[in-house]
Amino acid sequence: MLLSARAARRAVAGAVGTGALAGAMLFGAFSSAISVAHADDPANNPPNCTAGDLAQVAAGVSAGTSAYLFTHPDVNWFFTSLEGLPRDQVRAKVTEYLDQNPQTKAELTGIRQPLVDLKNRCGAGPAPAIP
Repeated sequence: MLLSARAARRAVAGAVGTGALAGAMLFGAFSSAISVAHADDPANNPPNCTAGDLAQVAAGVSAGTSAYLFTHPDVNWFFTSLEGLPRDQVRAKVTEYLDQNPQTKAELTGIRQPLVDLKNRCGAGPAPAIP
């Protein structure tokens, strides 16, 4: 069974998360965690923190991750093998795998670094209003 693009992003996102790899859904949810535009006053936004900037950085990270996985078939197969597992099992397996493969962990973390830098530079956006 082939791994869907969404499931692959989840698995890889878990690998490149910070600390204990708590976020297996990074690529699906990171846009809401970064302030790409303050609707109330766009003039207050830091420079280079637009939706376009986010899309560009995300595309670069995605391309880098794809290239890495295709050039590291063992890592690619590991993430592919996570298809269909519950999130808690994915997190545990990813943590275990990366603890056993610190070079892979460092390389994937490096690929993700531009997203971390963007989040640090742009900050978290305001919480959505609750009706």
